[in-house]
Amino acid sequence: MSAMQGDYGFVSAIIYLAFSVLGIVVLSTIVFSLMNLFSNKDKLKKAGISIGSFLAVIIVAFILSEGVETPMQDGKVLSAAGSRWVETGIRTFYLLTLIAVGIMIFNSVRKLIKK
Repeated sequence: MSAMQGDYGFVSAIIYLAFSVLGIVVLSTIVFSLMNLFSNKDKLKKAGISIGSFLAVIIVAFILSEGVETPMQDGKVLSAAGSRWVETGIRTFYLLTLIAVGIMIFNSVRKLIKK
């Protein structure tokens, strides 16, 4: 029986193998990254500042967002909390984009002034 007729036994085994390998790779990447991070105090400090800054942007975006119950096309209703989190994600994207563009402009102007 071929896979077109519903025999997925071999394919399922390969998919489970792929997920297992992916899990091992992700786990080893995280473990070695954390080991490298904790072995150097300067890297740990920079990572803490980066994570804290990112969380601050998310908190600002969450505070600026408001949730409104929204009817969906399938007849369900998106809750106010769900709507607020969606808006938080969008505002976070906009804030991070503005920050990145601002840093690029700042660095370009600084290079022009130095010349």
